Amino acid sequence: MIADVVTVVLIIGGLAFFTAGTVGLIRFPDPVTRLHALVKADNFGIGLILLGLMAQADSVAVVGKLLLIWFLAMFATATNEALLASRARSREDGA
Repeated sequence: MIADVVTVVLIIGGLAFFTAGTVGLIRFPDPVTRLHALVKADNFGIGLILLGLMAQADSVAVVGKLLLIWFLAMFATATNEALLASRARSREDGA
């Protein structure tokens, strides 16, 4: 029962951060701040969702897989954010 409540609270919190990141993507004025808002909020949101799922996990192997997914998602978003921000800055500089 407690694990179910923890799961629901964490998943709702994660969805709230996903929503905040999407609002930042739409509202912020330039590409770098849009990317920053989206990546930070989405990484925290996916972390909360995966923590909620870990509360329901039956084994340590499942928790390990969820942690691996979180790590890979953070690595991929950070890499993509850096590449997109670099491209946006070079466009602003006229290169």
